[in-house]
Amino acid sequence: MLEQNSLVEYGARRVIITITCVFCALLEVVDTTIVNVALNDMKGSLGATLNEVSWVITAYAIANVIIVPMTSWLSQQFGRTNYFAASVILFTVSSFLCGNASGIGELIVFRFIQGLGGGALLVTSQTIITEIYPVEKRPMAQAIYVLGVIVGPTLGPPLGGYIIEHSAWPNIFYINIPVGIIATLLTLMYVKSPKYSEKRKPGEVDWLGIGLLTVSVGSLQYVLEKGQEEDWFSNTTILVLSIVAVLGTFLFIWRELVYKYPVVELRVLKDSNLRIGVILSFIMGFGLYGSTFVIPLYTQSILHWNAFQAGMLMVPSSLMVAFMMPVVGKLIQGGASQKLLITGGMLIFFLFCLGCYGIMTPNTSGDDFFWPLMLRGVGMGFLSVPVSVMSLSTLKGVQIGQGAAFTGMLRQLGGSFGVALISTFISRQNMAHRSTLVSKLDIYNPDVQHRVAQLKGGMIAKGMAPNVAEKTALTMLDGTVSVQATIMSYMDVFIMIGGMFLVCVPLVILFVKRSKTKVSLADAAGH
Repeated sequence: MLEQNSLVEYGARRVIITITCVFCALLEVVDTTIVNVALNDMKGSLGATLNEVSWVITAYAIANVIIVPMTSWLSQQFGRTNYFAASVILFTVSSFLCGNASGIGELIVFRFIQGLGGGALLVTSQTIITEIYPVEKRPMAQAIYVLGVIVGPTLGPPLGGYIIEHSAWPNIFYINIPVGIIATLLTLMYVKSPKYSEKRKPGEVDWLGIGLLTVSVGSLQYVLEKGQEEDWFSNTTILVLSIVAVLGTFLFIWRELVYKYPVVELRVLKDSNLRIGVILSFIMGFGLYGSTFVIPLYTQSILHWNAFQAGMLMVPSSLMVAFMMPVVGKLIQGGASQKLLITGGMLIFFLFCLGCYGIMTPNTSGDDFFWPLMLRGVGMGFLSVPVSVMSLSTLKGVQIGQGAAFTGMLRQLGGSFGVALISTFISRQNMAHRSTLVSKLDIYNPDVQHRVAQLKGGMIAKGMAPNVAEKTALTMLDGTVSVQATIMSYMDVFIMIGGMFLVCVPLVILFVKRSKTKVSLADAAGH
């Protein structure tokens, strides 16, 4: 076990460590979304197909989800300072190699390595920030950390869009290098490593557990990333990997519960607050990444915006989250009920989804999204810090790192599930709505005939031949149906996400407890 109090820092040291950790977490999260807008340019310059280039995103996500659960164990094996610094170096060097890649295969390999470094940054940053603050200040510490995690996915697309518009795609990776060098130096100078009671000898290391974790989580992430593209279970690879993921997860859980030195300590999930926190982290990941996925999709496909414009639309929402973080941190420090704050956040996020559902039409402008997105910012502010604090509040010592690893992994998986399910849901709903709309378009209906005649008349007036004009009119009508079907499927997504958040409200009310045996952070702040 490690001695907690020796890790608490004060003054300038604490500020420097906090800034370093937030920047590292921000780098990691920005890199999950910044690449999305550069895929076309990569495809052109590397001579790759769309399917090949999408692996640039998939490889990073798979590596991320594999490494996150092992971070606590790796910190104990090598010392936290060494492991954190090594992760920053790995992330920085692989960023340089990604920018220098001359072929798509190289780029995918380097992105995988970058993901191995990046996944560690996210969770280790959270553990370090939690431990350098005294117990009563931890809600504020979590607020600062979560700010980076929530703002990151939103910053990625506009930043990527700006770089693509004004320079070349390798610069998306090169911008990580100066931050990475500074973060490495500051980590080695300032971050203390806790004294862990023992390291595992090579013979005691849970190699089978590591193997099972890698296979099961890697397979699951592949299925989520590629399922929609490959038409899910009608594809043999997807089917086989789904079976591997289920069997691998079952065997991994069994192994970790029976082995003397497990690589992932599942017993930490006996803590009821952490269990609820893990579920809520998954739902938050689903809502955060899901809404960040749908709104830019809507503005780009329906309003024909470019990536930079679509990304900038999300910025005010991120600023609102930034404004809310210290406010919520202060509320928790003042003894406000985490249960109440989380319930409020869930309800506000539901209202955001309802707002987006209500405003979507073919003529909706970007301005119409302003207030719903502000609500999203407020909801995320009320959710992120209390969920983070509540998850880790009744854990001590080495358990904090293990708990942070679970919440981090589930937030990432929630995001992956969100994007995979939403893209499948959109295409299915799109087809269903389209067939419903087309069934109502009877060519013998006077209204339909009148609309076609109107469009045809407009074309003929512009000098088009009557037969061509009629064809064009019917094509335009078909286009209108497609747009309507797409919008209706986006509306359905918001109802689905909102419903998930609403269902969680009773879960929070019934199961989130203030522990009587251990002091929760909110209690500590109140005394």
